[in-house]
Amino acid sequence: MIERRLMPHLRTAAGSFPVVVLTGPRQSGKTTLARATFKDLAYASLEQPDVRQRAIADARGFLSDFPDGAIIDEIQRVPELMSYLQTDVDLFRGKRRWVLTGSHNLMLLESVSQSLAGRAGLFTLLPLSNAELADAGRASEDVWETIWRGGYPALLETTLNPGQWFGSYVTTYLERDVREVLGIRDLQLFQTLLGLAATRTGTVQNTSSLGADVGISHNTAQQWLSVLEASFVCFRLRPFFRNLGKRLTKTPKLHFFDSGIVCYLLGIRTPAELRMHPLRGAIFESWVVSEIMKGHLEQAVIPDLTFYRDQGGSEIDLLVRNGSTTTLVEMKSGQTVAPDAYEVLDKVGALLVKRDPLGVSELQRMIVYGGDESVTHLGTQVLPWNRAARLSWPTRGTSGR
Repeated sequence: MIERRLMPHLRTAAGSFPVVVLTGPRQSGKTTLARATFKDLAYASLEQPDVRQRAIADARGFLSDFPDGAIIDEIQRVPELMSYLQTDVDLFRGKRRWVLTGSHNLMLLESVSQSLAGRAGLFTLLPLSNAELADAGRASEDVWETIWRGGYPALLETTLNPGQWFGSYVTTYLERDVREVLGIRDLQLFQTLLGLAATRTGTVQNTSSLGADVGISHNTAQQWLSVLEASFVCFRLRPFFRNLGKRLTKTPKLHFFDSGIVCYLLGIRTPAELRMHPLRGAIFESWVVSEIMKGHLEQAVIPDLTFYRDQGGSEIDLLVRNGSTTTLVEMKSGQTVAPDAYEVLDKVGALLVKRDPLGVSELQRMIVYGGDESVTHLGTQVLPWNRAARLSWPTRGTSGR
């Protein structure tokens, strides 16, 4: 097992909260991490029909089977169990420890908010970051190999080609989850939406256009994207428009959590194909944004990430806000950085300070690129691609509810 950077934070949370909740996509390593962190706890998976039926039929009896508490896997399969856990926690506070994992964020967050507010520490585990791979000596030195393969732990332990593994993953997990949540019968339409969404990674979302291309309504496309987001497949990056009025876009950007899935959906079967692909820049951008998000979540820090785009055409790929510090981050997939990258950082930085002096007390500029050298040029930190997730971002607060 590759040691996950979130492990010590889970242990710390267990000393403060009677319940620790670990969310994330399927196959991201939640069960492995939970069992490695809490080796003394019993384990039960609600994916198993007999265990799930026992929890549904007799929730109190199911919980009493674990006098010291337990790791309960895929808790979203029996969401009503949360209410019984609330009672158990209040009755046996300090005597039982519960660790819950789940792979459907909307269902889980709603249940936690309703039943376990103030009793649970909430954490998210995404696929392996490049920093975690580097810590274990498993990182590739090639940017396109890294992005093409993605970060799912199983790909490090299997002899399967990533394309084969992702094909099974999409069929076994994504399609099943969507079918169960939305009752979709025509999976071919869903597969079409998934593939077209991959072509739009790193771009401003146009749900109406996406739905029209698939042959479904705007509302249906929005609903299906929400399920993909809740399943940690993709996410919508919010635009920054603090105090700057209508001149800024209010439409989010679409990004995928794992670049390996994007490459699979786009039919990119080798790193060499990715290197020459017309969407390599957008895929690189999504990968960097995801790596920065992982860098925060690995420290149990809730990320405050947005992007900037105005009607004049000025755009910054990512704004990372921590307290009074705002970092403007541009992503360039090439091995050299053109002068215009510095110009847009200066222009937008000056505008933010002028228009929003109280909201932007300290401004930093950064470019993450496909090269290998770290330099500081014109007040901008230029970092190689494999440094993005290793940065010590200023902490804004830990997750926990």
